[in-house]
Amino acid sequence: VQLVESGGGLVQAGGSLRLSCAASGIVFRINVMCWYRQAPGNQRELVATIHTGGITNYADSVKGRFTISRDNDKNTAYLQMNSLKPEDTAVYYCNFVDVRAMSYWGQGTQVTVSS
Repeated sequence: VQLVESGGGLVQAGGSLRLSCAASGIVFRINVMCWYRQAPGNQRELVATIHTGGITNYADSVKGRFTISRDNDKNTAYLQMNSLKPEDTAVYYCNFVDVRAMSYWGQGTQVTVSS
């Protein structure tokens, strides 16, 4: 499985960005796609997850501001980020987990929120 992220960039506080994660080489249709982030000096943290069936989960810090979605036909996951804050600044990583619990990572995309 290969994951390619896009959509990161620089935005002012209060602004919005939409991240995309395109997956290829998927064998098992049932899977979970996730977004993690890692700020300098911090551990990587889970931001949001979405199951093939559409069940979602969010970190408390992003609830109400971020929305994860996916297009199963395109094997693509999205992270719509609204009301961005400087503390959302991090490298955002896409993660894919299949039914065998095999985990795959994208290369990461930088999100910078200026105050």
